[in-house]
Amino acid sequence: MSALDPDPIAAAPAAPGPRGPHLVWDWNGTLLHDIDAVITATNASFTELGLEPITLERYRDLYVVPVPRFYERIMGRLPTEEEWLVMDETFHRHYWTAAADSGLAEGARELLGDWQRAGLSQSLLSLAPHDRLVPLVRTHGIDGHFLRVDGRVGPSHTSKAGHLVRHLRALAADGVTAARTVLIGDALDDAAAAAHVGARAVLYTGGSHSRTSLESAGVPVVDTLEEAVRTARDLAE
Repeated sequence: MSALDPDPIAAAPAAPGPRGPHLVWDWNGTLLHDIDAVITATNASFTELGLEPITLERYRDLYVVPVPRFYERIMGRLPTEEEWLVMDETFHRHYWTAAADSGLAEGARELLGDWQRAGLSQSLLSLAPHDRLVPLVRTHGIDGHFLRVDGRVGPSHTSKAGHLVRHLRALAADGVTAARTVLIGDALDDAAAAAHVGARAVLYTGGSHSRTSLESAGVPVVDTLEEAVRTARDLAE
């Protein structure tokens, strides 16, 4: 299934064509509070290569996308192709086991509902594999809030910019424009993707980066999703 092919989530009931700002939500580390699962899986992948475990604080200071660059910061060099395949497979195997116990971020469910009831539109864009993302979003019962849900169908070491281009192109028929779009995410890659398409970004400190790291992007940085939504609305008006 292509992330841009019609599917039940893409066709789910949501707000009508946007008359105001459109939110593009990131999933991992933003709507889904999965940072503990990420650290567990990261340290499992490090063990495969004999690397020392990493703390949450150090992870947030060093994390970067594409992921091989993160490993380069840890190892002092890029991983070989063989090392990358081992670490990537190990990470995902442990992550998806641990992620099953991860809940939504504080206030996420209520904020999604409030935004939809206000007659505004929103979508979800993630670098998580599309075939795993879709059922997980449904499991949390929030699929009906989104015009689209798009996960990754290509390699795991891609960035979000091209993914966002395709996502917004697919939403054009719903009246979504980059100029009225705000991406809410937890990573520097989210801010770079938004800038690439001419959208705005708000970065949330509950995920993969430290506040100091996020502030280097030059976009608003917030500590709660409630503040993220309020800031996003101000940016788009």
